[in-house]
Amino acid sequence: MSDKSAKPEVAIAILYQGDQFLLQLRDDIPTIIWPGHWAFFGGHLEPGESPDDAVYRELREEIGYDAPQLELFERIEDETVVRHVYHGPLVVPVASLVLSEGLDLGLWSVADIHQGKRYSARASEERPIGAPHQQILLSFLEHRRIEQAALVQDL
Repeated sequence: MSDKSAKPEVAIAILYQGDQFLLQLRDDIPTIIWPGHWAFFGGHLEPGESPDDAVYRELREEIGYDAPQLELFERIEDETVVRHVYHGPLVVPVASLVLSEGLDLGLWSVADIHQGKRYSARASEERPIGAPHQQILLSFLEHRRIEQAALVQDL
């Protein structure tokens, strides 16, 4: 018997080139979560699909990217959704990605992330990052800072 009260699950990816992070400007469709906001690439798990498989599938579908390596950063559950957050390097130029979902895509600097908004040439205006996405990125940045400090301390 299936559990009708189960929360939807999504697999999303923090993709980075150095200290910049790839985000998607979501479509302006009122029925989707975070319309018109910058967010991560990724999406819902298909029935019977693992989060690992879902994140790779979503990246192929949304931007034509075959990620060479992704690692689970954290699993976050709130009142409405379970997010499986992966991270890994973006090893191709952004210009080589084919956007098939969303209004725009772009690399965000750490300053952009802290500011919480960024200009989109395709939307011709500044748009905000979704609140949970900003919080996840800030947590990821702090995690990386702590890891790097530990590496330096070990030298």
